Amino acid sequence: PYCADLQARPRGRTMRPVRRNFYDPSSAPGKGIVWEWENDGGAWTAYDMDICITIQNAYEKQHPWLDLSSLGFCYLIYFNSMSQMNRQTRRRRRLRRRLDLAYPLTVGSIPKSQSWPVGASSGQPCSCQQCLLVNSTRAASNAILASQRRKAPPAPPPPQPPPGGPAGTLAVRPSATFAGAALWAAPAAGPAEPAQPPGAPPRSPSAPGGAPTPGQNNLNRPGPQRATSVSARMTGILLCAAGLPVCLTRAPKPILHPPPVSKSDVKPVPGVPGVCRKTKKKHLKKSKNPEDVVRRYMQKVKNPPDEDCTICMERLVTASGYEGVLRHKGVRPELVGRLGRCGHMYHLLCLVAMYSNGNKDGSLQCPTCKAIYGEKTGTQPPGKMEFHLIPHSLPGFADTQTIRIVYDIPTGIQGPEHPNPGKKFTARGFPRHCYLPNNEKGRKVLRLLITAWERRLIFTIGTSNTTGESDTVVWNEIHHKTEFGSNLTGHGYPDASYLDNVLAELTAQGVSEAVAKA
Repeated sequence: PYCADLQARPRGRTMRPVRRNFYDPSSAPGKGIVWEWENDGGAWTAYDMDICITIQNAYEKQHPWLDLSSLGFCYLIYFNSMSQMNRQTRRRRRLRRRLDLAYPLTVGSIPKSQSWPVGASSGQPCSCQQCLLVNSTRAASNAILASQRRKAPPAPPPPQPPPGGPAGTLAVRPSATFAGAALWAAPAAGPAEPAQPPGAPPRSPSAPGGAPTPGQNNLNRPGPQRATSVSARMTGILLCAAGLPVCLTRAPKPILHPPPVSKSDVKPVPGVPGVCRKTKKKHLKKSKNPEDVVRRYMQKVKNPPDEDCTICMERLVTASGYEGVLRHKGVRPELVGRLGRCGHMYHLLCLVAMYSNGNKDGSLQCPTCKAIYGEKTGTQPPGKMEFHLIPHSLPGFADTQTIRIVYDIPTGIQGPEHPNPGKKFTARGFPRHCYLPNNEKGRKVLRLLITAWERRLIFTIGTSNTTGESDTVVWNEIHHKTEFGSNLTGHGYPDASYLDNVLAELTAQGVSEAVAKA
């Protein structure tokens, strides 16, 4: 039933959900406006659409600058100089605004989503934190709406802000213009202020005469302006879809770091030797013969079944699809083997091609069930991992101290195992701080993360999903909690399932307690 909303590789069977987004015609994408930043190679990279909309809103309100920290980024945007500055490194990059990328208009009501959230091919809901949040909020909204319909009360008057309430309270109301919800600000009861001319910057209630307060983020200041919090917008949209009035206060900022800790309060983690691990540049050893690696983990099949090889998509009873493309002495195109543990069958030549196209570290991973044979290693650049106890507790672990992990990777030059050997790679946002509770399961996760770090599996070099920048250090499918005192971004606590989820992700990378002890 999801065939219209799934993508598949031409020669593979992996199905992934896709989706469309609808935007108001007056928003940045509706006007064909895209904001871009200049990367190290001189090419221009577009910001994510939500960030583009936020930047454009500030630009239209004639704000001189914009702080992106409320969206989880340590950047300042300066419109006068059309530049972006990193708050930590003070480095500046050029900025530009394009006006030639208008999206097509749609007529009528917004179509219902047919593709998100669903599983890769089963049609089951996704188990990631974002989808769980959306589904739980939607379920609660539907339950309340059903209850209201059963009671059939008279239609309530439009929601009004409470008398004397805090300035900047946001009331979410149904609207047909933006995916079912629009957000306005209702100022607190008090002396009336003179009307402002159209397009004038909003006044600050805390400053005389409505003048902007020095050093204060214009977009986060209370006043009649559109909310820029992604989480607030998502929650408002879902609850408004159920016909519920919602009041949201000024969007809180995530608490990314604990209070300052003195060196004397930092302690080693019990049961974990040392406080630091370093990885150095990989010294390339003589490559193992791909044919020998494949044969080590496979058993020859004399009479293969008449089914597809899921690598080349040819029948196992016929020759491999790599016949004529790849030649290896002793590997005939029609030879078929079975992997020892999982029992999945492939052409030997197909597995040789798959291994030759990977990290060539002597390990093999079944493309069907992802079972790992041998010790899998990654392509993480050189760096340092530190870990220690700090005397603060995470939300949900009130009586437990916290394990802090600090990853630090410098910029460098890509090696032969990376996407563009010899080209410089960047390392944004380092050092990165991550947090675990100091309990039995948290220490277990730490020990396995140390193993994954030593195997170069925590990070890799690729394209950032956040900024679109290529040739940069990115996370490598092992999720970390980088938000200390809240969970506004989905990367913090409380999260009851996180430790179990990250253990499963480590196992999928071939890192488990049994393997680590071996």
